[in-house]
Amino acid sequence: MVDPTSRSATALTGSATALRRTATPGLRLGAALALAAGLTLPMPAAAQKGGGVSITHLGHSALLIQGGGARVLVNPFQAVGCAAGLPEPRVSADVILASSLLKDEGAQVASGKFLVKPGSYRLAGLQIEGIAAPHDRVGGRRFGNATLWRWRQGGLDIAHLGGTAGRLSPADRVLLGRPDVLIIGVGGGGKVYTGQEAAEVARELQARRVIPVQYTTGKPPAGCDQGSVEPFLKAMVGATVRRGGRTISVVPPLGDGVVVEVMR
Repeated sequence: MVDPTSRSATALTGSATALRRTATPGLRLGAALALAAGLTLPMPAAAQKGGGVSITHLGHSALLIQGGGARVLVNPFQAVGCAAGLPEPRVSADVILASSLLKDEGAQVASGKFLVKPGSYRLAGLQIEGIAAPHDRVGGRRFGNATLWRWRQGGLDIAHLGGTAGRLSPADRVLLGRPDVLIIGVGGGGKVYTGQEAAEVARELQARRVIPVQYTTGKPPAGCDQGSVEPFLKAMVGATVRRGGRTISVVPPLGDGVVVEVMR
């Protein structure tokens, strides 16, 4: 055991205390051990399959991620609010991960096992961790909590922060680790990071591939408080920006350079 009077023990104690707001005792214990050892959280062998993933953009913050023998859909939506006028993602998946039950980021319009609550889940050969975090900048007092997601698929560590504007705590950073692929909202407004905030989070997590979501193109729908992706791209100083199509492939190893994938 570390001497509790040492500086390292003090830091560990503070971070372990911060872990108390996360979902489950098992998840808190695993994160504390990871923090103490300087390691990422272990994933079961079934989820370690390599080969990468293909990612298809379905509009707004909805993405279909296929690889490692699984299909994961994130943030299916109804065509309301900032998603007004978009075709709803009525597709099938093994697992559906939603940031919240708000209609523009957690509508049950697709078929598959729907997860929105924080916790630890084993589904479709994947170990999935959901972490509670404030949805807004005022500790959740306006929009409640959102769920941040982390899992490993196709040999890649993936983190999904598609619906939050809250700062990451030290515990959040430990649990999220260093993702190979980071999905993050960038359009600003009351419940989504601004471009500058999202860039700061991407740098904190040292993500290798960053996929911005939750932004508008052209004139925003009536009542939508989100803006374009451009402020985020300007804030990602030093990153390579690739403007791709509707589907991209991400195959390990990724190297250490940061690439922002702007999908259509």
